[in-house]
Amino acid sequence: MVMTQAGDAPSTPARPQKRENWLARQTRIISALMIREMTTRYGRDGLGFAWIVLEPMSFCVGVLILWSLTKPPFEHGIRLQAFSLTGYMCIILLRHMISYSFTAIQANIGLMHHRQVKPLHILISRNLLELGGTTATFILVYIALLAMGLIEVPANLLLAYCGWLMMAWVSVGLALLMTGLAIRFEPVERIVGLLTYVLIPLSGAFFMVSWLPPKAQEIILYLPFPHAVEMLRAGVFGPFVETHYDWFYALSFGMVLNLVGLLLVATSRDQIDVE
Repeated sequence: MVMTQAGDAPSTPARPQKRENWLARQTRIISALMIREMTTRYGRDGLGFAWIVLEPMSFCVGVLILWSLTKPPFEHGIRLQAFSLTGYMCIILLRHMISYSFTAIQANIGLMHHRQVKPLHILISRNLLELGGTTATFILVYIALLAMGLIEVPANLLLAYCGWLMMAWVSVGLALLMTGLAIRFEPVERIVGLLTYVLIPLSGAFFMVSWLPPKAQEIILYLPFPHAVEMLRAGVFGPFVETHYDWFYALSFGMVLNLVGLLLVATSRDQIDVE
């Protein structure tokens, strides 16, 4: 028989509580950084935080109007507004995530004096803001075009949603990778702007893979971005429009980008000059 003293209390595992506290702390840090970012970037006066949606919306609506005035109403049997919206919103998401992630650390260098704030917190908060603002813009513009009869209800809403998230997944991965490399190697800073422009024709946003010759299709599908765009369009247009994508390939490619990017960023604090 095992005897216990009267004052002894049964031991309870503390690990679940610690894990919960860790998650709550990360959530508080990221939430505070998101609010700080919105206040710093857009201010509290005038439209304030609404600019997180209005900024990408102004670009998107401008492109839609320009294309409507200069192009025929249908492109290879696809309605112009639906084609340009699904493509240009993907471009905005990709470019904004890369551009704003790249400048995030330097813009918030003063926060590095706080031990609890890590570079990864800053990057996560910025990317969540970009994803939220761009997604809201996409939904609002889509609803407006739907009300005007210029676009139809998505044929497969779940597939369209997955395609959009897939685009965000690979975009975040590339943003983390480029940011992690830029922290370590200064020359990378000079090619980020060029990269965002090169990705415009390579993203698949302004063409369908089926429009390309077979050899060109094979080459372009080595990149993950056309898979996400085609997946989104498959959900919007339905089976009557030919699409080419491999969701597992894009998911795996994005996973590699994110893992390498996370590793580079997570180990980069010593490389950052906070003075």
